[in-house]
Amino acid sequence: MANPWFRFKQFTVHQERSAFKVGTDGVLLGAWADVSGVRTALDIGTGTGLLALMLAQRSAARITAIEIDLPSYEQALENIRDSPWPERTTLLYSSLQEFKPEGRFDLVISNPPFFQEAYRPSDSARTISRHDKFLQLDELAASVPRLLREKGKFCLILPAEEGGVFGKAAGDAGLFLHRETGIRPTPFHPVKRCLMEYRLYPADVVESDELVIEKGNRHEYTERYRELTGGFYLAF
Repeated sequence: MANPWFRFKQFTVHQERSAFKVGTDGVLLGAWADVSGVRTALDIGTGTGLLALMLAQRSAARITAIEIDLPSYEQALENIRDSPWPERTTLLYSSLQEFKPEGRFDLVISNPPFFQEAYRPSDSARTISRHDKFLQLDELAASVPRLLREKGKFCLILPAEEGGVFGKAAGDAGLFLHRETGIRPTPFHPVKRCLMEYRLYPADVVESDELVIEKGNRHEYTERYRELTGGFYLAF
């Protein structure tokens, strides 16, 4: 059973009622996303509120987060209220399909549902958070252009295979890859996750690299992983 809370350096995330627990994927994405010049940001499917809080810590931006699962929404609301940044973090109980913002955003971020062809668990909340029952990848891609400002950025993390699926959907939606980082659990494993940044215009050169989490032994983390996530994890 997951710990009912996860304590970071500047905030704590309670998660006992949320469908989507704190995990490495979310922390990687929240630390990796480029927040330079960002004045407004949107977190799609915030779950516990983790990404919204990470963006609030890393920037002076006004953050909007949306969540469709009611228990997760209620928990995220509490986490945001108890954080250092409630005055500039707004949470809405809404699906992406129904979300109609007054303006567009400098940054849109999402740790979206995945495993499109995998077995869907019986628990409905976990189905919402972890699979494409309520939000498919092509639907996510198609929604992003209406949410981004002209020079805005869309950042997400997906398993490697789903990253390829999303790449095609993104192209069809008029999104262009600008930056990507492949994530390896250890130097001996293949890339398991892909961090990706898309924009509304083509890149002159796509920045591409890899990040290894552990050197090979359990909890023996690489320097780059420590540097990336060091503003958040207590152990670093």
